[in-house]
Amino acid sequence: MCTNFRPPARDLVAVMFDFPAPAFDYPEETYPGYLAPVVRRSLAGRFEPIPAVFGLIPGWSKDRLIARRTYNARSETVAEKPAFRNAWRRSQRALVPMTRFYEPDWTEGKAVRWRIEGQDQAGFAVAALWEHWQDRETGKEVDSFTLLTINADGHPVMGRFHRPGDEKRSLVPIAREDWAAWLDEDPETARRLLRPMLPGRFTAAPDPRPAAPRKQAAPAAQAAPGTLAAPRQPAMPRNRAAARQAQFSLLGDESENKASDDASDKG
Repeated sequence: MCTNFRPPARDLVAVMFDFPAPAFDYPEETYPGYLAPVVRRSLAGRFEPIPAVFGLIPGWSKDRLIARRTYNARSETVAEKPAFRNAWRRSQRALVPMTRFYEPDWTEGKAVRWRIEGQDQAGFAVAALWEHWQDRETGKEVDSFTLLTINADGHPVMGRFHRPGDEKRSLVPIAREDWAAWLDEDPETARRLLRPMLPGRFTAAPDPRPAAPRKQAAPAAQAAPGTLAAPRQPAMPRNRAAARQAQFSLLGDESENKASDDASDKG
């Protein structure tokens, strides 16, 4: 499963797809619940960037919590699973631009984050589905997406990731010359484009997550005797606008979401 990737900067997205830079901000790295740029066909037939939440919210869902389970979709069952089948049958296919994505390597017995990126370190686009959802209580509208995956057992790059014994899965980069076909063709024709990534075009390397800095105790002299020190404010992300746009949080208590396994599909 892919739960973390890095989208390109807005100017690079514009260059990749030959349209104006997206008019919205988004975080430097994407996790389930975060906004990211997604490219689909506009009504005028052009490539169109939209801000969408990572984790697909089907139109019939009563709330957003299902997105905790729907950030990846297995291509083998996407046409049958309730969370994804409407988007698939309606050809609501999309391209998600990224410069790299991350997967856990268990070769040494514990998970080590690795990055997967193009050999040229340029941006690429992977297969996705998008959906539009409206909150019945507030009327707020949300676009969301899921990343499609395929089997990667034995793949020279993607075959090393995930826990020992688990099926290996991979995102599906769509070649630039196939972008239009992926967005425009009928579902079964588009399915033929869900092919393994070409090993010669991608590379993988360890990229452990930086350790959080240790908290330092405040010197006693900073607070006057008999007074309480002011509570420490959490650090704000460097991109405040992106942080505001990414405020749709799915990181609550897991007990809040007991969606049926039939409604979602782990990638």
